[in-house]
Amino acid sequence: MHPAANFELIILMFLVVLALHYLARRLSLPPAAALIVGGCAVAFVPGVQGIAIDPELVLVLFLPPLLMDGAWFTAVAPFRRHMAGILSLAVGAVFFTTAVVAIVTKLLMPGLPWAACVALGAILSPPDAVSARAVLQRVKLPRRLTTLLEGESLLNDAAGLVLFRFAVAAVLTGSFHIGAATGTFFVLVAGGIAVGAAIGGLWVILLRRLGDDTLMIAATVLVCWSAYIAGELLHVSGVIAVVTAGLVCGWYQHVVFTARVRIRAMAFWQVLVFLLEATVFLLIGLSLRGLLDRVGGLDIVIDTMARPVLLIVLAVVAARFLWIFAVDAGVATARRIGWTRQQPLGTRAAVVMSWAGMRGVVTLAVALSLPEAMPARDLMLVTAFVVILVTVLVQGTSLGWVIRAVKPHDDGSARPPLDLHAAEMMLFQAQLALVEREAVAVDGTVIHPQLLRRYRTRATAADAFDGTVEERNVAIASHFDVIIAAVAAGRAELVRLHRAGRIDDETLHDLEHDLDLEELAAAAAKG
Repeated sequence: MHPAANFELIILMFLVVLALHYLARRLSLPPAAALIVGGCAVAFVPGVQGIAIDPELVLVLFLPPLLMDGAWFTAVAPFRRHMAGILSLAVGAVFFTTAVVAIVTKLLMPGLPWAACVALGAILSPPDAVSARAVLQRVKLPRRLTTLLEGESLLNDAAGLVLFRFAVAAVLTGSFHIGAATGTFFVLVAGGIAVGAAIGGLWVILLRRLGDDTLMIAATVLVCWSAYIAGELLHVSGVIAVVTAGLVCGWYQHVVFTARVRIRAMAFWQVLVFLLEATVFLLIGLSLRGLLDRVGGLDIVIDTMARPVLLIVLAVVAARFLWIFAVDAGVATARRIGWTRQQPLGTRAAVVMSWAGMRGVVTLAVALSLPEAMPARDLMLVTAFVVILVTVLVQGTSLGWVIRAVKPHDDGSARPPLDLHAAEMMLFQAQLALVEREAVAVDGTVIHPQLLRRYRTRATAADAFDGTVEERNVAIASHFDVIIAAVAAGRAELVRLHRAGRIDDETLHDLEHDLDLEELAAAAAKG
């Protein structure tokens, strides 16, 4: 295909993404489900060629920024607090699911080598960061469950990819040593942490010296790919390197970014992540036609693969339920006999966690990277695609309903000591202390009376309110609604003056920027 035609196809894909997102919003559907179904439909439109996905390109292009986005906004304190639970899911559940899938596959196809069965299990075992993120944005979960699921999605790809590579090597060479594999796994993880920490540290040092908004944003965007590529070149885990770099950057961005850089960078980053995330799900759907062409058509799939594929999909779903409920029962038992103070999830939360095991682009990309010499390669490809469809379209779509039906309890163990209102009042008091010092001259003359009145009013407003928390929240929302409406009125007047030729473009842009910042501040304070 001509390069210009490739570019036109990319633009067409983005337009389809916008249309499908709009349709999903109007129909109250999860965007991920709409994109996959839409991609499958587009793939069979007459004249549309099948999409050939390069697995290595997919991993290096899409995975680093989407992992970086999750790590950047990860709350570090809850992440560390629940590290045992996160590792149980990211490593323990991945290994257990791999073993269950391998055993079921071996029972269904006794002639298939064990290493090939393990390879299939490694492909299907890790829930996908992109799929988890797409679903978690649309549901409301207790803080602990959100931390566990987000932490799992950041780390489990590393475990699955390492298992897969060892299994493929065992198939091709005919040998496997569990001791060497275990040692190599820990080296890959430790090396990934070291590389990611180094890249994140260099980013902090660099941003303190750049001094240019555009350069700072560009350097920030490149961190994810730099960490991933550096990790892979040094033969350690690129996934862990990206996650570590993201945690470092997310922690220090509050002190190295100015407000202007943060606003601009976040806006650019959100658009970039939106396009990449949406393209991933669309590509999954578009790849269906090429997959069916590869294995001989839909008839072949139904006649020869339907039964084993269905049973393996059930094994994937059941394995997650078995692991989570077994681990939670173990935690409850250990707590009763005094071995741990950790709270078990409970049945309701365990059901939600078990149902939130969506697979996505990593499963598809790894399946497509299977060597041609791999036994039952076509079956593995079909199984991977069906698992993605079932988990995203069925589990992802129904997760909100499951949460509302089960109503998992929030034990409050992860709540910070200060709520939003208390922290805001402390912030206002700190600001007032500085203004009181700077607003008065040495001789006692007040030189900034308006600032002094403004900060004193804001710092004492909460103490003067006698209503309940609910009444206070309503009053605050009403207060900032008026501010937002006033900003809208000011913006309308500004546009009217510009259209009437009474102000120039420079004045329009300067005053519009001030209004934008005021609206952002009011919206953040209200929410």
